[in-house]
Amino acid sequence: MSKGLFITFEGPDGSGKTTQIEMLKKFLAEKGYEAILTREPGGTAISEKIREIILDKNNMEMDYRTEALLYAASRAQHVAEVIKPAVESGKTVICDRFMDSSIVYQGFGRKLGDDVRIINEFAVQGILPDITFLLKVDPEIGKHRIKAEEQDRLELEKLEYHMEVFQAYQNLEKQNPNRIIGIDASGTIHEISEKIKAHMERIIL
Repeated sequence: MSKGLFITFEGPDGSGKTTQIEMLKKFLAEKGYEAILTREPGGTAISEKIREIILDKNNMEMDYRTEALLYAASRAQHVAEVIKPAVESGKTVICDRFMDSSIVYQGFGRKLGDDVRIINEFAVQGILPDITFLLKVDPEIGKHRIKAEEQDRLELEKLEYHMEVFQAYQNLEKQNPNRIIGIDASGTIHEISEKIKAHMERIIL
């Protein structure tokens, strides 16, 4: 491939993305593809500093627009420094969250609407995922998988907020059936991994 594959994972907090990302990397390595793992917000020194500000529980007074702009700023740096160079050089990139997260968490959850899509399209320089795995789990179940003392500023939001975000994810899946692959994340780790591998085999073989 002259252009690399850009894979993203999305889903409610506690849906098991991190575990599945590691398993997919191992699977791709067995097929001869070396994958770069990264995350959002974060992925670069600058983006990780922005992440600390966004998720800090002491910043509960943060304005929703500030939050959305910080996510976009972190993403812009991440794309410029890591994702775009890697994909353009033929490498496979697997990212824990990307632009879809901003659309559902800020666009829908925070009621900021289409402005979120606009600022993020500016941030990503046309770099969009080839495939997105949406791990679907009831937000109430996902929230209970994370210890209360370990929850960040967004994870501490009320359940109603997370339910709106989950509904927005499902709407995005319906709107983007060729890119977003919804997977029931209430199954076992092995069951979820097998479904992801089956989709990947159709792409890389």
